[in-house]
Amino acid sequence: MNSFLEACRAAIGAAHVITAPSDMAAYLTDWRKRFTGNAAAIVKPGSTEEVAAIVRLCNTYRVPIVPQGGNTGLVLGSVPDESGQAIVLSLTRMHGVRAIDSVNNTITVDAGCILENIQNAAAEAARLFPLSLAAEGSCTIGGNLSTNAGGTAVLRYGNTRELCLGLEVVTPQGEIWDGLRGLRKDNTGYDLRDLYIGAEGTLGIITAAVLKLFPQPKAELTALAALPSPDHALRLLTLAQTHCGASLTGFELMSDFCLQLVNKHYPQLRQPFQESHPQYVLLELSDSESEQHATAMLESLIEAALEQEIIVDAVLAASIAQSKALWQMREHISLAQADEGKNVKHDISIPIARIGEFIQVTDVLLQDAFPACRMVTFGHLGDGNLHYNVSPPENSSDIAFIAQQEAVNRVVHDSVHRFGGSISAEHGLGALKRDEVLRYKSDVEMNLMRTIKRALDPANLMNPGKVV
Repeated sequence: MNSFLEACRAAIGAAHVITAPSDMAAYLTDWRKRFTGNAAAIVKPGSTEEVAAIVRLCNTYRVPIVPQGGNTGLVLGSVPDESGQAIVLSLTRMHGVRAIDSVNNTITVDAGCILENIQNAAAEAARLFPLSLAAEGSCTIGGNLSTNAGGTAVLRYGNTRELCLGLEVVTPQGEIWDGLRGLRKDNTGYDLRDLYIGAEGTLGIITAAVLKLFPQPKAELTALAALPSPDHALRLLTLAQTHCGASLTGFELMSDFCLQLVNKHYPQLRQPFQESHPQYVLLELSDSESEQHATAMLESLIEAALEQEIIVDAVLAASIAQSKALWQMREHISLAQADEGKNVKHDISIPIARIGEFIQVTDVLLQDAFPACRMVTFGHLGDGNLHYNVSPPENSSDIAFIAQQEAVNRVVHDSVHRFGGSISAEHGLGALKRDEVLRYKSDVEMNLMRTIKRALDPANLMNPGKVV
């Protein structure tokens, strides 16, 4: 290992090969601080060529590689195991914006570029990069691509996969594939881009990407609606799509308990309704015509929803500050959960039409199995993605409850499977769900995935122990 590390230092500079335990610590623990692995070193290349050089050295010395961006993942996909045999290959030094093409509406960026910086670079060019999620101030686009991240604007713009036109990738053999083409149409064989997106670094290392940009909307409006049930939220979604079409950008479901937690731990975030209601939907419209047009469209939607008794109340943001305040409530749900104590998280997707039935059925199953457990249910209703989290009963030991995590997962994941859903909607599999997914995917599907892995990474050096 010493000769390998010396070769790495010669390739990218000694300052970028970190071996001191105190300096390595932040790279070895996952974002939720549930697991800490070990590594031979943290290696931080500064260019695609340096990434390729490190990968070639890893091939020569048979050293496994764990690619890492902002390390904000939730499924242990970007941290090493406890063996200490692997290196963590951090891409944070590769954070540049390479080019913006305002005619082609594209931006080309390094994989270590922070998502918020891409948003800001697009805005400076009078364009919009619509990917938005809670960790956007620290997550990197390479990680977003590797997990095919979703976020709050999937309803209109799609997952990260839909926002990417081309990739640059270092293969497991240390070769560089330059697929940085900003083409909307390229039907010249297998779509390698889509193969690497969502692969969680198990097939190669994404080093750069060409991403789609969009015109800046003329108006963005936000409203919060109160509803009796998730089924009413689905009716509101259908109505909103009819009234607003492509202008409907965000449609977020939040249970009353979610807002109770936010109010408890962040009382400075003022609750918009005097009375509590079982469910809430946060809507966002992005209009390319005018603010007046968007306002009329949103007001018409709310009026129709009230008349049809789909919603019982609504608040329309009258300013950017009010809009941000409404979104802050949604974005603070995860933080409030963490402040409340440990909980069992689920990132699932369900066929949209069956979400209400799923919540009703699965809530009962969980109450039967774990009496008085508390449900923290929220998510991107417009694309069927729920964060269906289970908190322990009030005033009980969260440590004792977490000890039952496997049993909780079984109830939820089995129900997800019965409803034709997925146990991972936007977080990936990583190491956390790698074995769990075997219960729900067919042998044919898993064998196809393993065949691809063996073909591209026969030495199993790319993020071993993750996904497959």
